[in-house]
Amino acid sequence: MDSSLLDKKVLPPSYQATTTTTTSSQPQATTPMSIPNGGNRNVRNLPLDEEGKRDWSFDILDCLGDVDTYCLSCWCPCIAHAHNRRRLLYLNAYGVPHPNRERIVEGDSVIYAAFEAFFSAGWLLQIFTRGGIRERYNIQGNGAHDCIATFCCQTCDLVQGSRELRLEEESFENQRS
Repeated sequence: MDSSLLDKKVLPPSYQATTTTTTSSQPQATTPMSIPNGGNRNVRNLPLDEEGKRDWSFDILDCLGDVDTYCLSCWCPCIAHAHNRRRLLYLNAYGVPHPNRERIVEGDSVIYAAFEAFFSAGWLLQIFTRGGIRERYNIQGNGAHDCIATFCCQTCDLVQGSRELRLEEESFENQRS
C-alpha cells in the first residue's frame, strides 16, 4: 500500500503536514533620536578637574550680580524656580533656549507655592533643578551639596542656576551674530 495514501486517509486535514518558512534575518537598525548638543556649556572656559567636572560659573554668594533675578527670587521664588526649571527642561529636550522663557509658568509656580505655603519647603523642589543644572554643565558637587545650598539660601541658589542657564542661552545669540 502506498504510504502517501495512508497518511491522507488516516490523518484529518488539520494534522496533515504543512510547510512553513522561517526567515532568520535581523531587523535593520533605526536612527536614534538625536537632540542637538546645545550651546556652549562652559562659556567662561573654566578648568576641568580629573573627572571632567568644573566649578559653577558664578559663586553662590554672588547673587547680587543679577539684581533683577535676585529680586524675583526674593519676592516670587515660585516664579523664579519655574523659569529655571522650564528653561533647563527645554534645553535638555531640544538643545535650544525656550522661545518664551520669560513668561510666567503656572503649573510649576503653583506647585512650588503650595510646597512653600503648606510645608515651608519649596527648597526641596529646587534640589532637583539644581542637580539637573549641575548634570547638564558637568559642575562639581552632589545631592548633599544641592540640598545644603537650596536649604541655606533659596534665593542665592535660584540666581546661580538662572545665571548658569543664561550663559548657554546667550551663547546661542552670539553664534547667530
